Amino acid sequence: MTCLSRSDLGLLVLRVGTGAVLVAHGSQKLFGWFGGGGIEGTAAGMEAMGFHPPKHSAVAAGAGEACSGVLLALGLATPAAGAAAAGAMSAAVAVHAPAGFFATGGGYEYPAFLGFTAAAIGLTGPGRYSLDHATGHVFNQPWLVALAFGGSAAGAAAVIGKRARRQRKDADDA
Repeated sequence: MTCLSRSDLGLLVLRVGTGAVLVAHGSQKLFGWFGGGGIEGTAAGMEAMGFHPPKHSAVAAGAGEACSGVLLALGLATPAAGAAAAGAMSAAVAVHAPAGFFATGGGYEYPAFLGFTAAAIGLTGPGRYSLDHATGHVFNQPWLVALAFGGSAAGAAAVIGKRARRQRKDADDA
């Protein structure tokens, strides 16, 4: 009989907590749950924030948060889940950055914290109490860490860059 591992238990708590927050935020965007705007409301917000096309952006943001949150909570495909959540949060950081750091002033503190937490889980691994562990780490391989984080960084850079170009164009047209 093995004793409980405090670090594995801590990773379980961190994964489930972070995953649940991401699922809740994604559900707001996708389904309008928990006071969210659903796809239409989120699309209107995305358009106001400079993301185009707004409906596709709303679906991508909601799905990125909800799906990565479920995977993190389960500890399944943990590198991909952590990378996807970190990428989604980087776009939120870009939106909130002009307001400064602290969330009390509309800053990027909260999405940055979620992104760093998800990235840390993706890099560290899910721990023993996870589906990745139960499946022999089929979706938790070292090469997947590099691929997932590289792909997420490239995707986030493309989305944030496209938004910045659109904002500059709109400012020039005004």
